[in-house]
Amino acid sequence: MPNEELPVSRKNNLVERREFLSGAATLAGASIVGGAAGSSLLDTPASAAPFPEPEPPSMTPTVERKLARWQDQRWLLDAVIAALGPEWDQGRLGGLANIPGGAADAAGLRARIHKFNDISREFARAAVRREREARQYEKEGRTIPAREGYFLAAHLYAGAQWPIFENTPDNIALNEKKNGCYAKYIQFADHEIRRVEVPFGGGKTLPGYLHLPPNRSGRVPCVWSISGLDSNKEGGAAIYGDGLRERGIATLALEGPGQNECALREIYLTQTNWAEAGRVVLDWLRSQKEIDPDRIALRGASLGSYLGTQVASIDARLKGAALQAMAVEPTMHTAFETGSPSFKLRFLYYTGLQTEAELDKFLQTWTLHGVAEKVKCPYLLVGGEDDQLSPVEYGFQLMDLISAPKQMILYEGALHSVSGSPATTNGPATGTFVAEWFKDRFDGKPMQTKLMKVDAGGQVHDFKFEDARKSLSVSLLWQGAEQRATSPEKPTQEQEP
Repeated sequence: MPNEELPVSRKNNLVERREFLSGAATLAGASIVGGAAGSSLLDTPASAAPFPEPEPPSMTPTVERKLARWQDQRWLLDAVIAALGPEWDQGRLGGLANIPGGAADAAGLRARIHKFNDISREFARAAVRREREARQYEKEGRTIPAREGYFLAAHLYAGAQWPIFENTPDNIALNEKKNGCYAKYIQFADHEIRRVEVPFGGGKTLPGYLHLPPNRSGRVPCVWSISGLDSNKEGGAAIYGDGLRERGIATLALEGPGQNECALREIYLTQTNWAEAGRVVLDWLRSQKEIDPDRIALRGASLGSYLGTQVASIDARLKGAALQAMAVEPTMHTAFETGSPSFKLRFLYYTGLQTEAELDKFLQTWTLHGVAEKVKCPYLLVGGEDDQLSPVEYGFQLMDLISAPKQMILYEGALHSVSGSPATTNGPATGTFVAEWFKDRFDGKPMQTKLMKVDAGGQVHDFKFEDARKSLSVSLLWQGAEQRATSPEKPTQEQEP
């Protein structure tokens, strides 16, 4: 959407910002399907051209006015960020700590971000510094720190994109910078990565990365990783110690309709096109010479749990579907009307719709009823008992609809991200649990249908799905109280005759 008419001083600032970003524009027309490609920007010496100080690519008034609750709470949002920091709505800094050097950037961002418009500026500033550093390491022939620096820079550029809920030149340029840094990461990665473009009709393609495990022999199993509303394909596989790669499993980290780069390509989300995307992506994946066509599964996180269920419903050949951080409530009312207004405004961007009224109409039929019943593959749902964006009751309702072999693991007291409780600290690590679950499915091990509840001490208790609601903490406390009330107590020493 074009920017509204701005004063000359503001236009000059925009020009300066775009000059900072435009060096990556040469990547826009470059094809890097099937492998990494360099760019004229990243191949130049680090000292060739200084980077101007970036300014925040601000949300335009047109976008601000699209959502009533965003406008009503805009002043409050900045106050909340000032008090709580940039993770007021979700843990957007935690993932950086898993990247070498990222913990320092996370701490710096937390210290410097005090309002919404700080987010893009500060992420971009950190990205520029890390990219410059990586280029210098590359120039010196230090490939390992160059690899780590480019990977971190790509994630920071992605963070700078997040607050821009429209296809502005800034968003496009930041995306190109992100792609450029990730391409350089591919060049130095410790495993084979292919940049892929899956045809999706009308001359458009779905972008992604195929990560292949090292030391492989023959065709390998593969998991298609579907990201959530606020994440991206670059986060689909870890730089080191990736749980799937360590088990000899490939990962396809690909963005589909509405997500990030697809939105920039005007491939927007509809009620049905993720099922369409599922068919073409799975057909494409089965045609790849490195992939075993009979051992393919999928995982999804947050919004990806909804989209992943849609895909699972159209392909009975899948070996499994593991969904985490539930976002399965029909109409998404809790997330969009009681959560941060940024969720609904970003989802509006994903759909390509222009008004909140249009989105509300769209959401009236947003449901997995009639879809989940068609799932035939083994199905796993990982959730937090206190999910603040998609209440656990909707997870139970979804599991009631699925007749395929199914499991649900629920962490006591955990929030939407399946974190923030003693159960997630003391219980099975979700990443390890899911990776082992996939390995068992690929190895052909039978799966028992059950609900698992992880308590605060980390112990796992098994339930039948018909007793699902009895697994909740309050119910367990009542059951314990009832048992104590009905069980005869042993007499104390004072009571003995």
